[in-house]
Amino acid sequence: MDADGFFSIQTDKIHLYIWQMKVLIVSATKFEVAPLLKNFKKIRSEKNLYSVRFKKNTIDVLITGVGMTTTAFHIGKTLNKKYDLAINAGVAGSFKKNILLGSVVNVVSDCFADFGAEDGDKFLTAEEIRLVASIKYQVTSINAKKILSNIPQVKGITVNTVHGNPASIKKIVRKFHPDIESMEGAAFFFACIHEEIPCVQIRTISNYVERRNKKNWQMDLAIKNLNLFLCQFLDRI
Repeated sequence: MDADGFFSIQTDKIHLYIWQMKVLIVSATKFEVAPLLKNFKKIRSEKNLYSVRFKKNTIDVLITGVGMTTTAFHIGKTLNKKYDLAINAGVAGSFKKNILLGSVVNVVSDCFADFGAEDGDKFLTAEEIRLVASIKYQVTSINAKKILSNIPQVKGITVNTVHGNPASIKKIVRKFHPDIESMEGAAFFFACIHEEIPCVQIRTISNYVERRNKKNWQMDLAIKNLNLFLCQFLDRI
């Protein structure tokens, strides 16, 4: 292997270069990426980190647990410069009814929506009190950008408590104008950006953000579509 991560194979008059891309997929639960783990050849597993073979590439799959704290902790222990790309894959709730259940979306900005300070009746975000800025993604692969251009780009918020009260939903929409919410996205972005690892957040919509009613959720469809897209994405990058 040369210094740029390529394998040089000598033939009669031709050098063939095969680049082995190292990818980390981060998911809150094993349930969300179970089809991917089932269909790829498992090389090894240790606790919550699985290594699978996809064509010529080795893919690491990290299961962090739900929420910002567990996500930050486990990514901090795992993420390093050996990765060429990190993918946060999971389901999400949508504030927008025009985003259909089961849809695949690319979250291009995110923030810690309930991290800040109260000022009387007002809530000041972490950005407003200059603790942390909103977070935007970074992908350097031209192929990845081309694939992601085919799915909707959305604005996310990351929360400790998912919204299920009409009054609080109205308030959060007025404050942030989000498209979707998750419990891990901003923590994932934060870790990747500080480690300078190209990253992308891919989610599928399992439910709308409304009064909690799991009968209305489409979790199976969301997980099916998430894993189908992940396979297509990995195949083309």
